[in-house]
Amino acid sequence: MPALRVDLGARAYPIHIGAGLLDDATLYAPHIGGGAVALVTNPVVAPLYLERLERALRAAGARAITRIVVPDGEQAKGWQTLEQVFDALLAARCGRDTLVVALGGGVVGDLAGFAAAVYQRGVPFLQVPTTLLAQVDSSVGGKTAINHARGKNMIGAFHQPLAVVADVATLDTLPERELRSGLAEVVKHGFILDAAFVAWLEANVEKLLARDRDALAHAVRRSCELKAQVVAADERETGARALLNFGHTFGHAIEAGLGYGEWLHGEAVAAGMVMAAELSVRTGTLAAAEAARVRALLERARLPVRGPSLGAERYLELMQVDKKAARGRVRFVLLDAIGRASLRDGVDERLVREALAAATR
Repeated sequence: MPALRVDLGARAYPIHIGAGLLDDATLYAPHIGGGAVALVTNPVVAPLYLERLERALRAAGARAITRIVVPDGEQAKGWQTLEQVFDALLAARCGRDTLVVALGGGVVGDLAGFAAAVYQRGVPFLQVPTTLLAQVDSSVGGKTAINHARGKNMIGAFHQPLAVVADVATLDTLPERELRSGLAEVVKHGFILDAAFVAWLEANVEKLLARDRDALAHAVRRSCELKAQVVAADERETGARALLNFGHTFGHAIEAGLGYGEWLHGEAVAAGMVMAAELSVRTGTLAAAEAARVRALLERARLPVRGPSLGAERYLELMQVDKKAARGRVRFVLLDAIGRASLRDGVDERLVREALAAATR
């Protein structure tokens, strides 16, 4: 399968998608540079894929590889773990020509990418995502971050990778719950950008749940195509890229309100998309029948369609720190139709409360 390209001028990079790519040294060789590599992963992924990737990197020209194994889970994506990465880089005397490689899911990619963005004022990095969510979303676009107790991904930087190597064969070992979580980001791309892709998902969601490799490869590729187009047009989220946060204003509130890791990111986003669809109906931008399609597809993907009962006041408080907020007002990504979205501010708080009531337990 030919590589996709994220067109960002001098910072453009390829996205390689297919089965068996993890072992392909030719994909890593152009990016080894000085020969030093710092490989960041976690204790779940390391036993499965670390040695294989190290062999491929050595075959590609890596002379020194520093292993950095960080704790697993969203709750680990904070200052303490970031400091652990810096300690390892400094102990190994990693210089500015060191290539940081992120092997794992979204947490590893976000953390390693942020470390690469700020270590010695920026070193190159490469994404090797092993979860569906990371392959279709977090590994593409250059957003890197850690969490804060007051908000998700509030401390970070834009730092584009040199390449993304998405081996869909790694999804064979992905836990069922993690697979479903990744599907939330897949369907999100369709809901906001591509009605035809939504129709394909409605016809193929069972194949995706059954890990049909051809179906997964198509879903990953189409999601990356859609996201790459948006990132190329708006790298730093000053406009259209904010649409990729459909469901995330509510979803991030769920994650912060429950405590990071209680719900997986995709689970929170799924419930958040239902809330956003309900709000779209109430603001008059979306037909009720289309909101029902949003809920139905997420249900078929075995994802939550109701958020936890944090209380409307708590939801509203948490959403005030959303990164899309402007001039003290929360802005929401709403659907105008299946496949088309827009960013709205000045939404009546009464309607937000109604949407929350309709989509919480």
